[in-house]
Amino acid sequence: MALLQYLGTGRRKRAVARVFLRPGTGKMTVNGKTMDEYFTTYTARALVRQPMAATETADKFDVLVNTDGGGVNGQAGAVRLGIARALCEFNIELRGKLKSEGFMTRDAREHERTKYGQKGARARFQFSKR
Repeated sequence: MALLQYLGTGRRKRAVARVFLRPGTGKMTVNGKTMDEYFTTYTARALVRQPMAATETADKFDVLVNTDGGGVNGQAGAVRLGIARALCEFNIELRGKLKSEGFMTRDAREHERTKYGQKGARARFQFSKR
């Protein structure tokens, strides 16, 4: 018997999240831990729950996430986009609602590389005239 699941990939900054939606009761697992264990801040947890709450599908799917790279907030943003994309794969009619809420848009702000001979992407060493 084939496993019924919907896949969505989300990216934000340097973070990548592969999201699998499977019919279930609303359990969320991120990298083998519960969502509350993995995302310790309230803000990150709220960000991840937004697409499911907007489409009222929170109790219809179990969410399994593999995420890598970036930090906690980048990963939370990546998971949000991944869930939104997976929901569209489940039912294309949800796309309008998700798009109007802004969940289908990839945040294009990317990590800027460190420049050679300097402290960071924008930071410079102090200039001394004399």
